[in-house]
Amino acid sequence: MIQKLKDFNELVMFQHTIFSLPFIFIAMIVAAEGWFGWKLLLLGLFAAIGARNFAMGLNRYADRVYDANNPRTANRPSVDGRISATAMMAFTAANALLFIVVAYMINALAFYLSIPILAILASYSYFKRFSEWAHLVLGVSLGLAPIAGVVAVEAYIPMWSLFLSLGVLFWVAGFDLLYSLQDIDFDKEEGLFSIPSRYGAEATLFISALFHSMTILFWLFFAAEANLGFFGWLAVLFSALMLAYEHHLVRKDFTKIDRAFFTVNGYLGVMFLLLVMIDRSMV
Repeated sequence: MIQKLKDFNELVMFQHTIFSLPFIFIAMIVAAEGWFGWKLLLLGLFAAIGARNFAMGLNRYADRVYDANNPRTANRPSVDGRISATAMMAFTAANALLFIVVAYMINALAFYLSIPILAILASYSYFKRFSEWAHLVLGVSLGLAPIAGVVAVEAYIPMWSLFLSLGVLFWVAGFDLLYSLQDIDFDKEEGLFSIPSRYGAEATLFISALFHSMTILFWLFFAAEANLGFFGWLAVLFSALMLAYEHHLVRKDFTKIDRAFFTVNGYLGVMFLLLVMIDRSMV
């Protein structure tokens, strides 16, 4: 049983929830102007886990044939026999149900939005079959996290949360572009659509930098609209420095992509959350 849990953890890379989870809680903290309560903390955590496990489980199921042919992904549990296609679909369905049930427990608006959100999350797994702009669909998927957070607290969607979400959208799309540079040749061979395989590495680096510039712009709008204080603005400045460092790492050496993708972006989300927590504690 322990080994099977480890296999499912490897399947969905549970630790990568770090990319979306901080921005759910940032939205909840700003909406509540501080602590939002233990109940919403637990419900928000379970909703995030259910949504991400659903998206990753479906993605691994949909991509299992491609992953088997890609040397970088050939050892994933979805293709090496450790987890069957049936088990992946059962896992995906169970997490979809978890997300819907938790949304129902939060409030009516969260419940009404749960099915459309799952549909958007599911679309990413198939979008790259016909469009190179799948990176933006992934951005939209994670960009829904702040919307979900504010809906949990206030049951409506204020303007500042849209700015925060748009920033997350371009942040995720930008670093996904950098990550996809690893598969540029494979995508060309398999006929998969991606910006790197369609336009090349230099264009990808430029578009990623453009997306991350838009990230900082929208987060500046968020800080202003949400009336954040010094530490909120510091969070945006820190994010800008981290994104600049990320691009420096990738441009210097493509072998640094994993470090840029996982380490830098992980620190960015956590520090953004901590600084907003400090900022709201001073209100």
